[in-house]
Amino acid sequence: MNEDIRVDRAVRRQRLRRALSRGVTLVEVLIVVAIMAVISGGVTLVAFPLFKKAKVDTGMVGCHTVKQAAELYQNLDGTADACPTMADLVRSRKLDGSKTDDPWGVPYRIDCSEGEIRVWSNGNDRKPATADDLADNFTQAQIKKVKDLM
Repeated sequence: MNEDIRVDRAVRRQRLRRALSRGVTLVEVLIVVAIMAVISGGVTLVAFPLFKKAKVDTGMVGCHTVKQAAELYQNLDGTADACPTMADLVRSRKLDGSKTDDPWGVPYRIDCSEGEIRVWSNGNDRKPATADDLADNFTQAQIKKVKDLM
């Protein structure tokens, strides 16, 4: 009986040693990689459209920032009749030089017709006068329409 107990203990020790020394198999690694790929693909499908829509919000904030800088330029620098350019705003330190481009990398457009300053972003297609353009005076409905184009 004592011999049976010793043999049983020895067998258990051998099994424990084998279990501790056993590594990860290639199949287990592939399963983990596949699970990670599925999760990251799902995150990308959810996050990418939100990222595109966030660019529209960033473009709107940029339009408002440039408009405020242009109004300051006209009111404080005594140039009420002149329509400032982006270079004028940067040179007069009314606008940071890194804020002259919209989220798509195109400079904002400033229009001073009809006695009012308007600031435009060309939008995702980077072309003026298209459906995805943004303006500083857009309503929430117009912003939503541009976001739906994305």
